[in-house]
Amino acid sequence: MSVFTRHGGAFVATTHSAGPWDPRSQHGGAPAALLTRELQALAPELRVARATFELLGPVPVGPVEVRAAVVKPGRRFRLAEAELAVDGRVVVRARAVLLRRAAVTEPTGERPLPCPPPDALEPVRFPSSGEGFHLTAMELRDAGGTWAGAGAARTWFRLRRELVAGEGPATGAALAAAVADFGNGTSFVLPFDGWLFVNTDLTVHLHRDPEGPWVLLEARTTIGPDGAGLASSALYDERGEVGLAAQSLYVDRR
Repeated sequence: MSVFTRHGGAFVATTHSAGPWDPRSQHGGAPAALLTRELQALAPELRVARATFELLGPVPVGPVEVRAAVVKPGRRFRLAEAELAVDGRVVVRARAVLLRRAAVTEPTGERPLPCPPPDALEPVRFPSSGEGFHLTAMELRDAGGTWAGAGAARTWFRLRRELVAGEGPATGAALAAAVADFGNGTSFVLPFDGWLFVNTDLTVHLHRDPEGPWVLLEARTTIGPDGAGLASSALYDERGEVGLAAQSLYVDRR
């Protein structure tokens, strides 16, 4: 089963979209990937250079409505917006910068891959069972840092399922958006059983589209003294760096 299925003009999020905080709510990576798909569909000849997602509330597992539109047209540069709603209530709002594709130069200043490729590593095994975005939609491979404990981490990700049923592999940009939302989870600095550190937003910058099925997330989290934090990440494919991501965090005791 895929992460989303189609039902008429709407999408239905399956249990493979569920997040770690509440099995009734989606992991942020699932709607981020779906909205990226919708933004790209507005102008397939352009590429997503930046996408910002504002998470306005929990996104239930189940039927969702998606709307997307270009708000600034242009041949080289466009702005597009998308919304994900449940029963008419907007729960995620996205805005993207779409840029033209053109052969300009070879990549310059791109950082090389900082760790072994995914084929050289073992899959991450979770103690929990059941279905969820991190459990059954994504495959994770620990690439170093202190992923198994607390602190900065490097983790490879790939989608094990179709994002939308019948559509085949997700685009590189959609995969990057899905992976980027794992930054605060993989690089946690506070224990899960005592603290909430939920991201209220996600911004992804891509200087090129990821190639292949794997994206590496190199993440670190910083918590301030007054209930806010920041998770910042670098994104790579097997060739090298492809972009950056950041999440604002709401931090509180459970």
